[in-house]
Amino acid sequence: MHGYVRSNVQVEQRPITGLSSVAGEWRALIGRAIEPNVFYEPAFALAAAPVFGTGVRAFLVWSGRDLIGLFPARMIRRYGVSPRLAAGWLHPYALLGTPLADREQAEAAIAAWLDHMARDARLPDLVLLPTLTVGGSFSAALDRVLDHRGARRVDFGTHLRALLAPGRDRANYLARSMGAKHRKELPRRRRRLAEIGAVTHEVATAGHDVLASLEEFFALEARGWKGQAGTAASQNEAHRRFFRDALAGLAEEGKTRIDVLRVGGEAIATTIALRSGDAMFGWKMAYDESYARYSPGAQVMLDLSQAALADETVMRFDSCAAPNHPMINHLWCDRHAVADRLLNVDGNGGLAFTTTRALETLGRKAIDGAKALRNRLRR
Repeated sequence: MHGYVRSNVQVEQRPITGLSSVAGEWRALIGRAIEPNVFYEPAFALAAAPVFGTGVRAFLVWSGRDLIGLFPARMIRRYGVSPRLAAGWLHPYALLGTPLADREQAEAAIAAWLDHMARDARLPDLVLLPTLTVGGSFSAALDRVLDHRGARRVDFGTHLRALLAPGRDRANYLARSMGAKHRKELPRRRRRLAEIGAVTHEVATAGHDVLASLEEFFALEARGWKGQAGTAASQNEAHRRFFRDALAGLAEEGKTRIDVLRVGGEAIATTIALRSGDAMFGWKMAYDESYARYSPGAQVMLDLSQAALADETVMRFDSCAAPNHPMINHLWCDRHAVADRLLNVDGNGGLAFTTTRALETLGRKAIDGAKALRNRLRR
């Protein structure tokens, strides 16, 4: 047994769709997590499981009766030819793949999980953790365990995404983070917007209000480019149901916030933010594209940023945005790195690791090249 692991630590596997019976222990782990991840909270994950959880297993690490780790993964072959690996669970609406581990027993939980993977011949020797926070508390604990084991790891697709992490100077954060142009231009556009009708901002956090505001989000998204492409959430009944169930469940725990910007009573922009521990996550945004000249998305995001800064229990706000996002990068000055981390579960399996690393490198280069060609053709 690994040196970090206590004698009473046990690991079990369950399908992700069958975790409702341990929801209480799961929520307790959320409160003790070394790093928050709202997408692995029970309300969100259990709502997503029937739609996006086919073939996903959860590795549950127990210390006595306490759940100290949760590692959801799907067994796959990357690009159809790589050695089999356990890929952390992501889906189109889950934007962070950091597993859950008890802050006081994180290394024990990680080591027990990897020991379980290594001992079971039916499980792969390789793990791919997608969209892992680089330099975060979980990542640091994982590296310590891997170093102890002599296990290899490599990061792919490392990129920066916007983060609001004000520290102690919350009152002056936006003045510091926004350039002079945006500090001047956004208020000017808001004044012009007010010439059309009264500008109001509403916030929904309670269950009934959240579901009502969600319908306004659905309508705005469906009227935009996603609706034209047929990818708006409301155009897929299973996705619509998942949204309603996840947001209603999180709202019961005070972890859902929908902001609506109105002009003359009409919704022109919405954001959906989620909460886990001391962190917020910018999940979704939609706006009326006919108001684009007034920057409605930036306006509602600015209001939400001010609210987060006023709440001293919010230590960080992950935008969950793409790198170099043209709106949020001009509002927030902080960045944090995320990456897909490939690792082997112990010091063995060198050939499989080397082969998969090479295939991953070539596959990603091919995908990036195809995207670049597509963009040139569009231009």
